[in-house]
Amino acid sequence: MTSTGPAAAPQPPQPPVHVPVLLERVTELLAPACAAPGAVLVDATLGLAGHALAMLDAHPGLRLIGLDRDPDARAEAARRIEAAGHTGRVTLVPAVFDELPEVLDRLRVPEVQGVLFDLGVSSLQLDRPDRGFSYSTDAPLDMRMDPAGPRTAADVVNTYPPKDLARVLRVYGEERFASRIAAAIERERLRDPFTTTARLAELVRNAIPAATRRTGGHPAKRTFQALRIEVNDELGVLERALPAAIEALAVGGRIVVITFHSLEDRIVKQTLAAEALDRTPHGMPVPLPDHGPVLRLLTRGGESASDDEVAVNSRSASARVRAAERIRRAA
Repeated sequence: MTSTGPAAAPQPPQPPVHVPVLLERVTELLAPACAAPGAVLVDATLGLAGHALAMLDAHPGLRLIGLDRDPDARAEAARRIEAAGHTGRVTLVPAVFDELPEVLDRLRVPEVQGVLFDLGVSSLQLDRPDRGFSYSTDAPLDMRMDPAGPRTAADVVNTYPPKDLARVLRVYGEERFASRIAAAIERERLRDPFTTTARLAELVRNAIPAATRRTGGHPAKRTFQALRIEVNDELGVLERALPAAIEALAVGGRIVVITFHSLEDRIVKQTLAAEALDRTPHGMPVPLPDHGPVLRLLTRGGESASDDEVAVNSRSASARVRAAERIRRAA
């Protein structure tokens, strides 16, 4: 029998599911610096505000400054923060995290008690096929974290000389078949420029030897990672942002960084380790106070998610967290 009742109203889109990575460990590491009333935490990669909300819930006197270049992420984060009743303690800023000094100067915040970086692609970006970050669904070949950014993944794929394209895939994707993939892209783009993720993913799969395709996940994973890093200058931004974040920390302030691949983790490890060294000139009988370490490392290497967390949230499998505390002002 055909129903004659009113048609069901269309359902509004559901907010994306968001499971913050290493949440318990991150909040544990930041807590000593953020517990005092008036403490300021910068979430330099706000995303969907999972870590930020946990910190705001735990510390009623905490003020949050949230940075994100993605307007969709900022809008969803603002909605969640308002729903949790924390809007009055939060300032959201449309910025890339290497703009931290300018942001703090504009807000007249001379120093902060915590800085958090949760690097990589946010859940919102991964779960929105139209953003072009995923090789699992067909979408425009975009990959910009800021949709107004000047360069898309299609621009890189269609315009970079093969030598430069191979370098991007080899360095940023650690792709051993980078030259083969770049040569295949050059042949195909002369026939028809690339515009979609599915066509590129299929080309990469065909360019990699069959024996290699049978292991290590999707054959296009490394290529897509490399293009995303190039489009958004992710490593360059990180190399500029970390020293600025350390400089912004008050004595006793803490920096916590979550990485998702070895290139990011290497930069973080080297930057934090360099500031944790005593620079007293060789041959001096005692350490010189003005040459002592600026940071104290809080983690032993890059700590990974537990097996239980990985079982619940597969995206945490590659995550590593490093943290440090500022112990003195630089001379």
